[in-house]
Amino acid sequence: MEIRNFWKSGHWPTLLGSFLYFDVSFMVWVLMGATSVYITQDLQLTASQKGFMVALPILGGSIMRVVMGLLADRIGAKRSAVLGMSLTLIPLFLLWMFGTTLYEVYAYGFLLGIAGASFAVALPLASRWYPPRYQGLALGIAGAGNSGTVFATLFAPRLAEYFGGWHAVFGLAMIPVSLVLAGFVLLAKDAPNPPPAKPLREYVRMVRVKDVWLFCFFYSITFGGFVGMVSFLPLFFHEQYQLPTIRSGDFVTFCVIAGSFFRPIGGWLADKWGGVRILQTLFLCILTLFLCVSAMFSLRLELLFLLLIMASFGLGNGAVFQLVPQRFAEDIGIVTGIVGAAGGVGGFFLPSLLGVLKDMTGTYTPGFIVLAVIVGLALFTMLAVSQRWSESLVKKTSTGSAV
Repeated sequence: MEIRNFWKSGHWPTLLGSFLYFDVSFMVWVLMGATSVYITQDLQLTASQKGFMVALPILGGSIMRVVMGLLADRIGAKRSAVLGMSLTLIPLFLLWMFGTTLYEVYAYGFLLGIAGASFAVALPLASRWYPPRYQGLALGIAGAGNSGTVFATLFAPRLAEYFGGWHAVFGLAMIPVSLVLAGFVLLAKDAPNPPPAKPLREYVRMVRVKDVWLFCFFYSITFGGFVGMVSFLPLFFHEQYQLPTIRSGDFVTFCVIAGSFFRPIGGWLADKWGGVRILQTLFLCILTLFLCVSAMFSLRLELLFLLLIMASFGLGNGAVFQLVPQRFAEDIGIVTGIVGAAGGVGGFFLPSLLGVLKDMTGTYTPGFIVLAVIVGLALFTMLAVSQRWSESLVKKTSTGSAV
C-alpha cells in the first residue's frame, strides 16, 4: 500500500526520465575510467598521470554542477537537462575523432564533466514532484541512475577490444545519449509551482551556511568515494593483481552494482530510521573496510572488501540526500549543485591521491590508510552534530512539511 501511495503522490514519467538522464550521463562520465587501461597503454602514463586522467572528468563535473544547479533553478530543470545532454555529445565526438595526445585527453576528459553535472538537475526535477515523506525513496530511485556506470565498466572494455581501440567507445556512446535525450523530452515535466528563481546573491548566501559545508563534506565521502573508486578500480585490479582488462572491468561492474543497488535502499532506510543514524553507522563501516583493503590481501578478499565499501557508499548517498531536501527545501537546486560539486571534488581527490602515493611509495597501501583517516574525521564530525541534526532535520511533523 505504501509503495502504491508513493507512485500516486508524484509524477512517475518524470521520475523515470530523471533516472534515465542520470543513468546515461553517469555512463558517459566514467568512460574515461572504464577505458583507462587502454588509454594508459596507448600513451604510456605514470601512476600519477593515470590517477589525474581518470579524475579530471570528476573534477569537471564538480565545477559544472554548480552552473547546472543555477540553471535548474532559473530556467527549469527540464530545459537544463536537455541542454546538458546536448552538450555532452561534444566531448564524446572529440574523443572519438581526436584525443591523440595526453593534453587532448585531459581537456576532452574534463569536458565529460558536463555529463556528471546531471546530478544537479535530475534530483531537483524528481524531488519537486514528491512530498517530504517520500523524498528519500524518490531521490534514491532517481539517484540510482549512477547504475549507468555498470554499462561503462561492463561494455567499454569489450567494445574497445572488438573495435581495436578506445576511441570508438566514445563515438558509440553518442547513440544512447541521443536516444535518452529524445525520450526525456517526451517523458519529463517540470513540477507545477516551483520555487521562484532567486537573485545570485541568495546563492552566494547559501555558501555561507554551515550546514551546506557539512553536507558537502559528508557527500565528498559517500559520492566522491563511489565515483572515485569506479574510475580507479580498473587500474587497481589490472596493476595490483595483473588481471586482463576485460576481467578487471567485470570486477569493477560487480562493485558498481553493489553501490548503485543500495542507493535507493539507503534513502528508504533513512526515511525509516533517520539519515543521521544511518550515516554514523556507515562511516564506521567504511573506515574499517578501507583499513582492511590497505592490507592488500588476496584478490578474493579484496573484492569482498571493495564490494562492501561500494555498497556502503551507495547507502550513504541515499542517506545524505534524504536529509538535504528537508533542510533546504526552497533552495534544493543550488544546494544540490553545491553538495554535488563537493562530491565530485571528493571523487577527483581519491584517484589522484592513490596515484601520487603509489608513485611515491610503490604501493597502494598508504593511499587507502589516508582514506580511512579521512572517513574517521567524517565519523567524528557526524557524531559532533548528530544531536542537533536529529532534532532539526530528521524530525517528522504531523503535517509532513519539511523542517
